[in-house]
Amino acid sequence: MDKRKLEEKIFKVIMVVSLCIVMGALFSILGIIFVKGASSLSVGMVTQTPTGGYYLGGGGGILNAIVGSLYLAAGGTLLAFFISLGVALYLQKEFAPAKVSHTIRFMLDVMWGIPPVVYGVFCFIIMIFLGIGTSLLGGIIALTLIEIPIMTRMMDESISNVPLELKEASYSLGSTKLDAALYITPRQALPGIISGVLIAFGRAVGTAAPLLYTTGTSNHIPSSLFDSAHSLPVMIFELTTSPIPEVRDRAYAAAFILLSIVLVVNLISRKLTKRVGAYVIR
Repeated sequence: MDKRKLEEKIFKVIMVVSLCIVMGALFSILGIIFVKGASSLSVGMVTQTPTGGYYLGGGGGILNAIVGSLYLAAGGTLLAFFISLGVALYLQKEFAPAKVSHTIRFMLDVMWGIPPVVYGVFCFIIMIFLGIGTSLLGGIIALTLIEIPIMTRMMDESISNVPLELKEASYSLGSTKLDAALYITPRQALPGIISGVLIAFGRAVGTAAPLLYTTGTSNHIPSSLFDSAHSLPVMIFELTTSPIPEVRDRAYAAAFILLSIVLVVNLISRKLTKRVGAYVIR
């Protein structure tokens, strides 16, 4: 047999095996969470806040964690969006020198690889220095730091793919580089920008480590940025450590809700990207 054909068959087998491993792991996780989570889910869990004995098998629900997660992820995503969009626009060759843009991209990649718990510890140290207690604001800032590299790099790639001819056409009509960057480029890069925002939101809503240091825990829905807040990932961690089987089953229900939120966000991302992409000039 020809050596090249043999190599091709070997690599095809490796690809198929790798695909089966990845898909098998994904469907196993989804299956376990949906089967155990759906059976433990109840209306009260999503409409009530915990009572005093909830973590010992008492009544109540996890509404505070659901709302807290949405507050944290939405706040972090909003802050990260404005920061990331400005950085991504600056990274284009019309503004930043090549060496500067290369350095910034490298630093963003490093930030992307930093474990979330490090961001939590960093924010916790700053909070202690400023005399600020655990709060919704602290969690939002920690999630913002996590989301910035994800969102910026995805926006940067999308904006970099905007046709140069489109920018030159806007210049010929009297637009400045700033005008083109603010009004022309973002519209053409909108599919990638939307994907970056929603993927970063999905990452934020499922992150637990930094929130252990910054938000604290609370059985109530936060009414201000300086109130302590709970989140679904942290609540799942707390429920799974319980020795009571009924309480551990509630962790699967909370994981079911969290997984549903992430799946919905990803479906919305694909739908919006496809719809907006139909109006982009190629």
